[in-house]
Amino acid sequence: MAIRNIVKEGDPILSKVCRPVEKFDEKLGILLDDMYETMLDGDDKLEFVNPKITATRGEQEGSEGCLSCPGEFGITIRPMYVTVEAQNRFGDQFILNAEGLLAKAICHENDHLDGILFKEHVIRKATVEEMSE
Repeated sequence: MAIRNIVKEGDPILSKVCRPVEKFDEKLGILLDDMYETMLDGDDKLEFVNPKITATRGEQEGSEGCLSCPGEFGITIRPMYVTVEAQNRFGDQFILNAEGLLAKAICHENDHLDGILFKEHVIRKATVEEMSE
């Protein structure tokens, strides 16, 4: 596994819509492993290939940031509940119902696939106190 470069705001790739994954091979597995290692998160490893949010419900207001926009944070409104249909690294379909922080994260990451940064959802900038909560 390898640490990948995190693309920062200003790079035109962040505003491009991603193509669907069609080949579920070793190369995809390596990419997913590298992304996980780059994230440096010891939590469970969730992988969504070709995700589609099929339902949302409710809303939550809270702080949000992004590794692609270092030092920038804002208050966003995201759905409280989402249903996402996706595939795993082997191409098997699955459906996940998520709520709260996981629902927000799914929306945030899915937006990246559509060339959208979290800043397009910011209703106001976040204070230091809000970010520490």
